[in-house]
Parts: sequence; structure tokens; C-alpha cells
Amino acid sequence: MNLNLEYHRSPIRYITARTATGTIATGRAAGWWAANMSPVRLVNRPEPRLPGPGWTRVKPLLSGICGSDLGLLTGRNSPYLSALISLPFTPGHEVVGETLDPLPDLPKGSRVVLDPVLGCLPRDVKLCPGCAADEHSRCDHITSGRVSSALQTGFCADTGGGWSRMFVAHGSQLHKVPDGLDNERAVLVEPLACAVHSVRRVPIPDGASVLVVGAGTVGLFTTLALREYTKAGPIYVIARYGHQRERAREMGATEVLSSDRAARALRRATGGFLARPEQGAEFLLGGTDIAFDCTSGSGLDTALRVVRAGGTVLLSGMPNASVDLTPAWFRELNIVGAYASGGHDFADAMALAKSAPLTGYVDAVYPLSRWRDAIGHASSSGRLGSIKVAFDPTKDQ
Repeated sequence: MNLNLEYHRSPIRYITARTATGTIATGRAAGWWAANMSPVRLVNRPEPRLPGPGWTRVKPLLSGICGSDLGLLTGRNSPYLSALISLPFTPGHEVVGETLDPLPDLPKGSRVVLDPVLGCLPRDVKLCPGCAADEHSRCDHITSGRVSSALQTGFCADTGGGWSRMFVAHGSQLHKVPDGLDNERAVLVEPLACAVHSVRRVPIPDGASVLVVGAGTVGLFTTLALREYTKAGPIYVIARYGHQRERAREMGATEVLSSDRAARALRRATGGFLARPEQGAEFLLGGTDIAFDCTSGSGLDTALRVVRAGGTVLLSGMPNASVDLTPAWFRELNIVGAYASGGHDFADAMALAKSAPLTGYVDAVYPLSRWRDAIGHASSSGRLGSIKVAFDPTKDQ
């Protein structure tokens, strides 16, 4: 039998959580709702079957809790995605694990990290244009093939996910971990790959001014990727908590700003005029060349208001908040999405995981039996001084 945290269909809990988190989506209250009201339960299920050749069972060693997971548990994720999942499923897509079956290029017992996208290769279908171009994040076939509908492992009823003792993965999804890379760094490779992908989604001219809104895992890794893989000029980071400000500077931020003073600070740094509408937040006529929203949508309003006319706003986190799009229209902004990873992003992320100052990023690890504590901690990680909270499914207590 396989112990796992299972997300199941519960319309009452979904609606209750979505309604409640609209008014208490921060701090202790959000953590309590995520841990106690979300439709998730700890259960024993039969081991997942191998869908076909080229697949292996994987034993998770560490599995991170992502912001998109928390959005799911609190009912904040968009219903758009409901067509791209299959229930019941086991969450967990940030995983370092050990293979339990031999594959041609991965002997049994190999330590691997998971690229969770379930594109054409795992599904054993004809390559769509996205997968043929090595951009499987754009796969058009995520509802067909060998396994049930799902955009990723961690949202698929047939594969299982990282919040378990075992799941299955296709060899094309797995990347071997070098011996010198410990599990605490390896579990960060997937979000690092997403950050590398996001900075490659838009041209960043040499010397361009860039704003990163949010300094959680996504924002910090985006700042790192901007410094490593672009020739951006000043990088401004909006951070809420003290430990995030320190980490942002380590990642290469030029200046770290508070959210309530960001527009004024950027006016001084970039020039322009500060406008104050009768309702809503102030905004700039002028501002940075590019902004990355790394807050799952809550910071998108800020990003739109402080980018110069003709500039670019990139959505690096899964949007889950409404926003006034008037700035996009009036200032003729470019809005670009960045989902998952592709190409050489994982290889570059693995190299970053070796060299970057990531010590202590995974500072809270829980067994599956303490899943309520883990989810509550992750929901309040900023306030509690944490960056990444993870499960260790190999532990009982």
C-alpha cells in the first residue's frame, strides 16, 4: 500500500475555502483554512501502476510545497484549470526522489529530480508543435494518451505525486542528480528551472531596469536567474519581510523596496511622474522597463502601475487575483506568461542549484503524518521566516 495525501472533489469545501480566503487570505487565518478546510486527506492506496514502457516508480525523498499547491488548497486557483486535472490526485510536483525500476539511462536507485509536465512523450502520442520544439510547457495533448488528463504530475489521478511514499514518472521527466548535490538543494531545481524559463520568455536588453514583485521562492529565484542569465541593469525587488530582503540582496537585487513605498521609490530611481487617482493605488508615468509578478497575482496590480509605457509585465506565478487592466490598455503594455520550463532550463537550474547561495532555503521538513502543520507553515512561511517548506515522505513522525 502507498501512503499519500489525496486531493478529492468536495464542492462544499472548495466554495467555503474560496469564499473565506477572499477575506482572510493572509497570516494565521489562511494557514488554518488551508490545513483544515481544504479537501485533502491522508490515505493508503494501492501502488500506482506503470502506464507503459519507459516509466518507473519513484520514491520521494523530499517534496516541496509550492504556492500553486496552496492556491489549490485554499480554493484560490482559477477554475480554468479544472479541465486539466483528474481526480482524485496526489499533489506534489517539486520532487527529489529515487527510482525503483531500471530505465535505459537511469539504473534502479538513481537519485532524480522531476520535471512534472505531462507532455506528449510521457503520454506516448504524436508530438504537438510545442513538444516538437522542445517547449513541452506548451503541450496541446495534456488531456489524452496513456495517463488521465493533467497538466502536470501532482494533478494527475494515474501518476500520483510527490506528497506520497511512491509515484510513477516517465524517463523523459527525470533528471539525474549529481552526487555532490544534496537533497535540500535538489528539491529546489524544479522552481529554479521555472525561474530560468521565465527570464528567457522576454528579451531583456543590456542595462534594462527590472522590477521583481515578491520575494518568496519564485521571486528570489527569478532575481537570481536575471543576474545569471541576462545583462539587466538595476533589479528592484519588492519584499515584505526582513529575511526576504536579505535573501534578495544575496540573489543580486540592486535595491529592495517595501510594497507600500514601491511606486515612490521607483519614481526617484527611474524618473517620471507619480499620479494619484481618486480610488486605487498610485501609479507612475514612467517606471521600469520590465516587471515580473512573482506573487501568484496579488502583485500584478503593482507591476502594471510601475512599468513604463510600452514596457513588459511577465506573469511568473499562477494568477489567482482580479486586477484592473486599465494600465495595460492605456500604457500599451506587453503582458507575457511563463509556465513551467523547457529546453535547457533544467540543466541550467541544476548548475545553479550547485553554485547559488541556497543554504537554509529548505528550513522546515515534515513527515506526511504532520501534513496539517506543514501546510499551515507553508501558508504563513513569510511571516514565520521560511522560504521553502517540504515533506519527507520517508519519515513516520
